[in-house]
Amino acid sequence: MFYLDWTYLLIIPGLLLGLWAQSRVNSAYQEYSRVQTRLGQPASVMVQDMLRRNGNSAVSVGRVSGNLTDHYNPADETLKLSDGVYDSSSVAALGIAAHEAGHAMQKMEGYAPLSLRSAAVPMVNFGSMLSTPLFFVGLIMAWQPLVYAGIALFSLSTIFALITLPVEFDASRRAVRMLTEGGYVTGEEEQGVRRVLNAAALTYVAAAVTSLLTLLRLLVIANRGRRR
Repeated sequence: MFYLDWTYLLIIPGLLLGLWAQSRVNSAYQEYSRVQTRLGQPASVMVQDMLRRNGNSAVSVGRVSGNLTDHYNPADETLKLSDGVYDSSSVAALGIAAHEAGHAMQKMEGYAPLSLRSAAVPMVNFGSMLSTPLFFVGLIMAWQPLVYAGIALFSLSTIFALITLPVEFDASRRAVRMLTEGGYVTGEEEQGVRRVLNAAALTYVAAAVTSLLTLLRLLVIANRGRRR
């Protein structure tokens, strides 16, 4: 059957890259969670001070349960820090909090890729819900227009993953700059922050690569079906 053939090999590199990236994130986070900053300020306090210093008073900072579930929501201007980050003054915690602050600054300054990504969310969610059913129904019915409609909808997720890359890289760049300019980290602490954020960035690269390879696989399957 089509779902047990060689085309699965196409996505293996992306899956392996994803596993390696996640391992790097966990390793860097564990290492620098044990390294306390000289300033000794909890990430929740630091990030509020950082945003205030950079002229952003619209963001509310709160806590979210889970591990590495930290996120910024541009829709309601909330920045949530996970249990392991909120009260921690470690290098890893400050780096993660500052990264989310970077997203908040993107929103305040009207950073175009972030605006584009936010606007694309409804379409991507819609495409993700329908792409697989349309693709498989099209294959079963041997109706190519439906197959390619499914692929087109799936491609929205791929485009979203690609748009995410500059958004995340820019947020990390802003994080390092705000941490160093604000005196929150110095010297070796800055290098630790960079290691944590660079490892996290790899997960977004892996997601984009996996999505591209999956899209390629769908196109190969569709083209094979067209030849029959």
